Amino acid sequence: MNKETLARKLSSGDCLPLFQMADAVRLRYCGNGVHLRAIVEFSNYCSKNCLYCGLRRDNKKIKRYRMSPAEIFGAARQAAQAGIKTVVLQSGEEKAGLGELFPLIGRIKKELGCAVTLSLGEKTAAEYRALKDAGADRYLLKFETSDEKLFRACKPDSDYSARFDCIETLVSLGFQTGTGNIVGLPGQTVRSLAGDILRLKELAPDMISVTPFISNPDTPFAGTPCGDLEMTLRVLALSRIETPDAHMPATTAIRTLHKEGAGKALACGANVIMPNFTPILYRPHYSIYPGKESIIGDPSVSIRDILKMLEKMGRKVAPGYGHGRRHHTDSPL
Repeated sequence: MNKETLARKLSSGDCLPLFQMADAVRLRYCGNGVHLRAIVEFSNYCSKNCLYCGLRRDNKKIKRYRMSPAEIFGAARQAAQAGIKTVVLQSGEEKAGLGELFPLIGRIKKELGCAVTLSLGEKTAAEYRALKDAGADRYLLKFETSDEKLFRACKPDSDYSARFDCIETLVSLGFQTGTGNIVGLPGQTVRSLAGDILRLKELAPDMISVTPFISNPDTPFAGTPCGDLEMTLRVLALSRIETPDAHMPATTAIRTLHKEGAGKALACGANVIMPNFTPILYRPHYSIYPGKESIIGDPSVSIRDILKMLEKMGRKVAPGYGHGRRHHTDSPL
């Protein structure tokens, strides 16, 4: 589909046939399994000042934290004991602190047998290479919006071209690479969203994350309307159709926006859920947006609820590590 067709499908028409088509594409290319990835939000320090994010550098209301390597490994071990085969280590965009991660990545892989995904923001090519050499399998770096004018408005201290250069570097280094966008940013248009879908198709990533914007009162975008759930699901569905073999999560933000958001996302193309294994002590402080789903509660309860939902939908937890389709292996890389 071209940009005009995508924009038309985003802005009008019955969404049910679109969602059904996306679900059929998901079944054909990714099967009926749903991959579980355990997310550990190990630090909320950030050097960036994005206008939409509660972790932004100038937010003085947030309580900053950084988990110790022992705490991170403990959370990863809890995930492994729950049968989850991928640990996602996520933080704000820090300029330092990578040194402690290098041995930790290897330890998680060797002792727990888990694949490791990182989401640490923009780094130099040398830093990405060092993380890959340490054993990291995957890296998630969302471009947020492909609309350069909107990007500059929402991320005033970031470089548009550098963001995409980082994504290309990750691919060239052999990372299973994930990227994606935010739906509902102030000033965004359906043509911008259509452009996002086309850019995702061009990049052909291993994972695509489609996330609704949720307004945070401690940011310059306080009081602006949140992203629309149906529009978010339309973008997710069209991204599945245009990039059929990518893994796509029912994101935490979708689940925060609507109590049945996970099921709705899974019904229109998603095939990944990421239970939160961050220690409860720290979860309230990883406040990208307010009202975050699963901010409290035992991960085992969350997994039990996920299993019940999947059973009701006729879906199941996928076996194996869930590597990208271009990476033909079923073990940690």
